Amino acid sequence: EAAALAKVGGAIGAGIVALAAGLGIGKLAQALMEASARQPEIEGKLRTTAIIIGALIEGVCLFGVIVCLMAVL
Repeated sequence: EAAALAKVGGAIGAGIVALAAGLGIGKLAQALMEASARQPEIEGKLRTTAIIIGALIEGVCLFGVIVCLMAVL
């Protein structure tokens, strides 16, 4: 019984983590587009910063999915 609930919780948690990462990347892209439209001369710096922040978001997502998978297995 408890093992089944852990598996369900881990699966739901992994889905929530993936959804949150997708929303975070979407908000990042939205902010990048708005900022580059306002100041096109700093687009290169903005893109570099956005790539770094996107990588950090993906790292947190990967960590969260691994923690959830540990609950499942």
